[in-house]
Amino acid sequence: MITNTEIEKRGNLFPNHIVDFKQENEKMYFTTENGVILQLTILRDSVVRFRYATELVFEPDFSYALNEDVNLGYNKLKVYDEIPEYVVTTSKLKIYVNKSNLKVQIANLDDVVLSEDELGFHWEENFDYGGNVVKMSKVSHSGESYYGMGDKASHTNLKGKRVNNWVTDSYAYGKDQEPLYKAIPFFVGLKESQAYGIFFDNSFSTYFDFANEKRNVTSFWADGGEMNYYFFYGPQMSKVVESYTDLTGVPELPPLWALGFHQSKWSYYPEKKVREIADGFREHKIPCDAIYLDIDYMEGFRCFTWNNRYFPNPKKMIEEMGEDGFKVITMIDPGIKIDPDYWVYQQAMDNGFFCRRADGPHFKGKVWPGECKFPDFTNPEVREWWAELYKEMIAELGVAGVWNDMNEPAVMEVPTKTANLDVRHDYDGHPCSHRKAHNVYGMQMVRATYEGLKKFTFPKRPFVLTRAAYSGTQRYCATWTGDNVATWEHLWIANVQMQRMCMSGYSFVGSDIGGFAEQPNGELFARWIQLAVFHPFCRVHSSGDHGEQEPWSFGEEITSIVKEFIELRYQLLPYLYTMFYKYIKDGLPMLQSLVFYDQEDTQTHFRTDEFIFGEKMLVCPVQEPNAQGRRMYFPKGNWYSYWTDELLTGNIERWVPAEIHRVPLFVKEGAMIPKYPVQQYVGEKEITELNIDVYFKEGTENSEVYEDQQDGYDYKKGRFSLRKFRLTGKENELIIQQFKDGNFITPYEKIKMSFHGLPFKIGMVEVDNEEVNPKDIKLNGSNSIEISKDFTELHIFGK
Repeated sequence: MITNTEIEKRGNLFPNHIVDFKQENEKMYFTTENGVILQLTILRDSVVRFRYATELVFEPDFSYALNEDVNLGYNKLKVYDEIPEYVVTTSKLKIYVNKSNLKVQIANLDDVVLSEDELGFHWEENFDYGGNVVKMSKVSHSGESYYGMGDKASHTNLKGKRVNNWVTDSYAYGKDQEPLYKAIPFFVGLKESQAYGIFFDNSFSTYFDFANEKRNVTSFWADGGEMNYYFFYGPQMSKVVESYTDLTGVPELPPLWALGFHQSKWSYYPEKKVREIADGFREHKIPCDAIYLDIDYMEGFRCFTWNNRYFPNPKKMIEEMGEDGFKVITMIDPGIKIDPDYWVYQQAMDNGFFCRRADGPHFKGKVWPGECKFPDFTNPEVREWWAELYKEMIAELGVAGVWNDMNEPAVMEVPTKTANLDVRHDYDGHPCSHRKAHNVYGMQMVRATYEGLKKFTFPKRPFVLTRAAYSGTQRYCATWTGDNVATWEHLWIANVQMQRMCMSGYSFVGSDIGGFAEQPNGELFARWIQLAVFHPFCRVHSSGDHGEQEPWSFGEEITSIVKEFIELRYQLLPYLYTMFYKYIKDGLPMLQSLVFYDQEDTQTHFRTDEFIFGEKMLVCPVQEPNAQGRRMYFPKGNWYSYWTDELLTGNIERWVPAEIHRVPLFVKEGAMIPKYPVQQYVGEKEITELNIDVYFKEGTENSEVYEDQQDGYDYKKGRFSLRKFRLTGKENELIIQQFKDGNFITPYEKIKMSFHGLPFKIGMVEVDNEEVNPKDIKLNGSNSIEISKDFTELHIFGK
């Protein structure tokens, strides 16, 4: 890895003085005497792209990361030719471009500097491969913090860290290990309560040094390609993440069952074992929606085949599993076994779909089936072919979802663990080597899988899961954090990885609950469940080379605890679904680190354990053995204990009891939390009543509940229900107003509101300005009211 010291010693080249400037609408071009061009593009008033060319030539402008539907447009753009710099202004930013050296400084309208080039852009020729190693260094200020960067297994605050983005099969990785499975070269900077973001859209191996080598320098560089980065201004972190997420995209709504509990292992086979696992869930009355089949369901690990000894009639099995409420998810890897009698291999050979080495022969590598060849998923023809391969599995057999693993691509028995760097790729008409295509290989595989499932699952919604990812992969699928370990340290790692991924625009994420490698004890498994039920994707997965890891595998006490928390997740499904809706609509992370929730409070800048689940719930997992409680930090606001209704004030650290059957869980004052009755699987019961837990607040708070048919695409035609609630609490009264949108008619007629923290006993009740008889609303003391779902205003008066 290149160090900053080496940067200064080696043959680096720098831009010199500007000799030409021109503007073409939102694009400005600054050209230096030695052939460097800075193309500065205003995408929005607070989003700016910086792109550098050397030798006066830009590469073709193409990126897999960008969302086609990104919002563009600005309110103001002016350029001033001053001494010693050009000044570009928008309604949010001032950008100073130095005429003598092309260095850039970005400030807000109050001239508070947000980002400032140190050495700025520089480069050196890559004599081994051609092209340039491109570099950028910026000033790092005292007190400045950094967040994001995807699945890094390190502290949420990256100050003082160095990371590498090169998607890698990292079995049993450890804390701070680099690199891992994902390449998301995006970070959020926080300087003097001003948040900004930088996305370095370069698919080569990239590196970020967050004041690690030099405490006053933050730098990022790539082994090839262009210096091409986007700058986002907040000043709120939420605005930064929203802008990045808008640029790189969001998924469609998943089917609701995908937010349920999933069970997996390497591997459940034969069919009898799969049915035993399914029966175990129903016998223990532990909710579960999906069971996964790992590679052993295949014939000789050949993708798109079935082992007929283990699964003699997969269609019948899948149908019968479906009757009991289980979806079946299958694994598909990228490696295709070299076998002339294998139809998938032969089709790819006949059409020239496999990757080739620089001098022409096919790239070969060993994976589970033995020697394999690998389709070039950066070729649109290959993606179209791959999508069609799912027809039998999805449309005919009824598999509900697909899990793409090993798609870094992982290759066994070679030091690099992956493809040779000279492997050639189409890159959608921009031919390149594996150096450039490696980080997007898994992304393009899962894109092809998504397109196939979307076609063959229709009119239902697809569910796809990936291990490898690059920025923008969230448009296609959920993800998980790879082959972790059954240790307490990995429980901590899972917590920070989820927060980091959500802040990196990728919210549909989870970990292997209990750990993939090694064996958890019952306490660790229970504590992991208590964390993971508050993660957007919730799946147990284990390596299979140790004991069982089903929810009932650790004795009666642990089973009852695990059951309670999985049931809690199913109760909270409408809350989770609403979180997902807001993630898609507004780019709002489904989980929020405390610094994201309140960046003004410096106490939050280095917190790792606590997080906001959705917008209204505060979770702090227990991450060490034999704990009877823990210290945790409460951010701004007032918080009710979910378990006792005790009201606690924020901006303070305190001890919270948390024996093995409890996790510290709190609800924001004024929140209205929607719940469904416990089901064994999504769709088991018709929802005949929406339950809402109402937490009193003196003041006003807004909440939402999003619902639709839970699958299918009618919601895109307006068939959804969005209830917006405004709660206003006063000393002796409570007002709840409802505003409705969408034309989906929910199956229930009543809403049951359960009140927490009400400071008075309920006396008179008015619904839509008319006093009602307590019998008509099933008034239950001061605890609950049952009311028509169509009310506009509920007004409760104290006695």
